[in-house]
Amino acid sequence: MAEGAGRASAAQTVYAVTKELILSGELAAGTLISEGEIAERVQVSRTPVREAFLRLESEELLALHPKRGAVVVPVPAGEAADVLELRQALEQSAAQRIARHGLVRESEDGLRGLIARQRELAQVGDVHAFAAADEAFHRGIVEASGNRLASRFYAALGDRQRRMSVSVLQPRPQRLHVLADEHETLLGHLVTKAADTFAETLRAHLAGTHGTPGRPGGDR
Repeated sequence: MAEGAGRASAAQTVYAVTKELILSGELAAGTLISEGEIAERVQVSRTPVREAFLRLESEELLALHPKRGAVVVPVPAGEAADVLELRQALEQSAAQRIARHGLVRESEDGLRGLIARQRELAQVGDVHAFAAADEAFHRGIVEASGNRLASRFYAALGDRQRRMSVSVLQPRPQRLHVLADEHETLLGHLVTKAADTFAETLRAHLAGTHGTPGRPGGDR
């Protein structure tokens, strides 16, 4: 029982470490990694690595190749457009609900704190950490609406959202300052209950970073 629990814990650790390497962009799309390489990095045997790799394959982050290792799967262009479409719909709906009921002070303070954090990260050009803070900000908007089902669904997009952000921002870290400013504007629209203006600003915000649907990256 203890041995099985230990293996499960090791597999969870390997899963978390490898997933973070992928989401942060440290393991770029197309990178070939081996069980031995990860086992040595995390200081575990290959068995929990194999289990973690299978889990990551089920999440479409890795493609396993017997006797060769695993390849980090890129975000398909069509999927990126789908994610942006869902984000627009969920955040726009959240803004409409907030306009009806108002933005509670705790949520506003939390969003302002994330913007402050983003400005610090933009100052040092930390794209990886900024992408995580960016995802947290947008997820925070949906959570502030009080719609738990929408929040749960939006959270499921988090991994894809982070990978997309890292891939488009890595070549242009100077854009981090722009995004923080745009987040400040979005928050202002929530505070003033300007849902329609929020939706228009969000559409331009997403297009400016990721491009329009069908043209990922656009005119960044």
